[in-house]
Amino acid sequence: MPTYTISAQQGRLSDNQKSSLAAAITDIHCQLTGAPKYFVQVIFVDVPKNNYFVAGKLLAHDNIFVHGQIRAGRQLELKQQLIVAIMASTAAIAETDSASVQVYILDVPAQQVAEWGRILPLPGDEAGWDAETPASIRERMNRLL
Repeated sequence: MPTYTISAQQGRLSDNQKSSLAAAITDIHCQLTGAPKYFVQVIFVDVPKNNYFVAGKLLAHDNIFVHGQIRAGRQLELKQQLIVAIMASTAAIAETDSASVQVYILDVPAQQVAEWGRILPLPGDEAGWDAETPASIRERMNRLL
């Protein structure tokens, strides 16, 4: 369920930087939350140059926006750890300063999300949810690991 959407001006991030960011964000999320990797999605949105505005003005400086949606129920301290780690990794991989990276984390109730054909478990209940998942679906999920 955790879905991280990264928006930047078209051409700002290379394919290698995108791959590195996807891996880094997935690792950060899983290390801090304990969630399995097969839940993490990272999506890149290349915004055409004349379509990105800040303060009502056409973007004139470097800016990378990471919008994360995670299952509700995580403590504020953990969410702030996610934000800081994602901001630092994004800045390092994108070769920019952290002031050019915006990271938002929003909570979404697990009961309002379906993935892999089922309503998601509450944070911490992944093992029971996984045990009840049909073998054919678990095989698909595990191929992603």
